[in-house]
Amino acid sequence: MKYQYNLLIRLGLALLAGIFFNIFYVIFSPLTFNLTIHSLKYFYTLAVTDNTIVIGSHILKFIPACTAASAYFLLLLLILLTKDIPLKKSIYMFLLGSLLILAANIIRIDILIYILIKYGSNLFNTLHLFIWKILSSLFVVLIWILLTKKFKIKTIPIYSDYKFLIKNLK
Repeated sequence: MKYQYNLLIRLGLALLAGIFFNIFYVIFSPLTFNLTIHSLKYFYTLAVTDNTIVIGSHILKFIPACTAASAYFLLLLLILLTKDIPLKKSIYMFLLGSLLILAANIIRIDILIYILIKYGSNLFNTLHLFIWKILSSLFVVLIWILLTKKFKIKTIPIYSDYKFLIKNLK
């Protein structure tokens, strides 16, 4: 009975995270934008207004997609949909994983801005799309693998719950 209760709580939290997806933007957009500004100040002279960064003749608009909210959401889903992770460990995993995503995202933004300024918009657009479409999901999966090793997680998202439920229905 305890397992079913735990499963319902985890599924409910995953559903709530999907319904209130915008919370990832509310939390991580200001963090990402402000840390990006702070890191860029070491390399460039900036002018900043609202969500715009001006570096020389380049006007860079920080849009919601720059936050990479879906990466945080995917990480949270992987944690919530994995059997046998205690609450405290789940919180630690999400915080550590989120810090890794945030750091990688700021580095990504800094590198893309450098490429835009140094090499122009063609290379910028190509690399931006490659990182966005291919590397970002792969990066979250690698973070997940790292977290499962660090926190000694032996279960598999969704599959372990499914396997447990099938076994106990017989």
